[in-house]
Amino acid sequence: MRAKGWIIMATSLALAACQDDRTAAKTPASPRAPTVVIGGDGVVSTWRPPQVEVTAANAAALASQADIALAQGRFVDDASGALPLFLALGRYPPMRTRAEAGIDHAVTGLLQQARTALARIDEETDALAAVRRAAGVLRVVALERADVQRFLQAVDRVEEGQRYALLGEQALARNEVGESGQGGSIGWFRRALALRATDARALQGLAAAESALIRRAETAASQEDYSAASRWLDLAMNVRTENAAVAQARASIAFQRGRRIGDLRDAGIAALSQPRGIEIARSHLAHLLRIALPGDAAGAELRRKIDFAVHYGAFEPGQRFTEALVDGGRGPRMAVVPHGHFRMGTPEGQADGSEAERPVRVVRFPRGLAVALAETTVGEFRRFVTATGYRPRSSRRGYSIIYDERSGNFVRRGNVDWTRDYRGLPAADDLPVVHVSAKDATAYAEWLAAQTGHRYRLPSEAEFEYALRAGSSSRYPWGDDGPPPGAGNFTGEGDRSSSGRRWQNAFPGYTDGAWGPTPVARFSSDRFGLHDMAGNVSEWVSDCWHASYRRAPRDARAWVNPGCRQRVLRGGSWASSPAQTRSAWRSGLDAETTNARIGFRVVRDL
Repeated sequence: MRAKGWIIMATSLALAACQDDRTAAKTPASPRAPTVVIGGDGVVSTWRPPQVEVTAANAAALASQADIALAQGRFVDDASGALPLFLALGRYPPMRTRAEAGIDHAVTGLLQQARTALARIDEETDALAAVRRAAGVLRVVALERADVQRFLQAVDRVEEGQRYALLGEQALARNEVGESGQGGSIGWFRRALALRATDARALQGLAAAESALIRRAETAASQEDYSAASRWLDLAMNVRTENAAVAQARASIAFQRGRRIGDLRDAGIAALSQPRGIEIARSHLAHLLRIALPGDAAGAELRRKIDFAVHYGAFEPGQRFTEALVDGGRGPRMAVVPHGHFRMGTPEGQADGSEAERPVRVVRFPRGLAVALAETTVGEFRRFVTATGYRPRSSRRGYSIIYDERSGNFVRRGNVDWTRDYRGLPAADDLPVVHVSAKDATAYAEWLAAQTGHRYRLPSEAEFEYALRAGSSSRYPWGDDGPPPGAGNFTGEGDRSSSGRRWQNAFPGYTDGAWGPTPVARFSSDRFGLHDMAGNVSEWVSDCWHASYRRAPRDARAWVNPGCRQRVLRGGSWASSPAQTRSAWRSGLDAETTNARIGFRVVRDL
């Protein structure tokens, strides 16, 4: 039924199109049989002119009524409309000429009304129904007119667009969006818009299809499938030229994604301080990397934090810190030395090397280490003694070894303890503490551990050399020749004592302006940020003395034998020869030894 109706209508239009508009306008109207029209949405529209009986007695009155209806724009409302009246009058011979003119004016008026309604069909819900009613009438009474044919063709396009829009809505209800643009709801809506670009129904359908794609993107995003969400949004971008909703959805999903990534990063970082924290943080990182874009900054940050946690705990390489003490105040300033490896000892053929420094071995540090920036000072050691009542070896013994200016020798002198400087005079708090034994140094480190809750201790011999070298493999930390200006407190050719003495075995051309230990950290730091590792005072480490490195640990642990009496001394001092300032130099002394050249510094496990 539908196809047959369209074929009949198209044939009628083709025949009518061959007539001249002006001729068609002058063709006398005559009554027609009712015409049945099937619209694009399946609505059947018919119009049968109401029957009006015209007689000699009422003809004039009916003609007046028709003129009034025509003037009022009432063309086909009912039997009182202009067209039904003029059509009836046209069958009454005395009124035929007048009726033909009235029919022509009524058709023109109805056509104008229909065109106005057609222009409003996207804004007014009832306008399309009015257009269909008018089209049904015009097909019956004025199909010959060219302007009516053009109007009916426009109506046919609207009806066809409505049919396409309906098919699009039905496809959308079945979730057949047609995201490729070639089929589904989007394809039907675009066919409707190809017929009429302002078709509100089709435009609304495209907006609904776009919304469906956006919902798919949001669903994918809620499942953390952001790649799929991005694909759905890319397809939605091509649905309409106006795609602000897509941009808003993309921004919302990006914000949601960023917040989720940030939450995973924060959870991973927080987990690092918990038991099994690294394992948990790695799980968060894997989750983060699954949903983040390549190179995401949050992923890089969490990976870096995990790497640092593996190697440095809660710290970062190069970081400096101090920790609060239970009794008040702060502990020593520490620097985080990076993990790594180095070749420990002196290779064959290096000048001044000894068998005590061989064989060379590679020592690896899987974790970083916090090392005190400087030697322990008199003030820091005083805080320990005051807090604990500890009596260092020199205090109990009543003497120590000092430098005697008159003789230029190191001599034993009474009433000298850790509170004195290298000459036996009261020491300033910022000087490195000397006149302390290895056991005194260990006691101080154990007190720090108790005060902070972290493992402070003396460094192992391997840790000390690794920190002293600071990445170098040369004879000295700075190279193979004499020290650069300001490198540290060493025996320099230009140094003079208060009485004018000079060193017989010193670095040529070097002077630091000091004779005896200087306040800590006066000279420049090394690449790890540490001061005075190779000079100022030699330092106790935790290893027992062994005459060589044969059977030494392959890692950085201290080489300790139960009950050993000799401990290792590392690093040059203000009174050490150039050979004793080398990076690999080491010596063994009785653990109870105290003198004006030996101090210590602490390290902290991370």
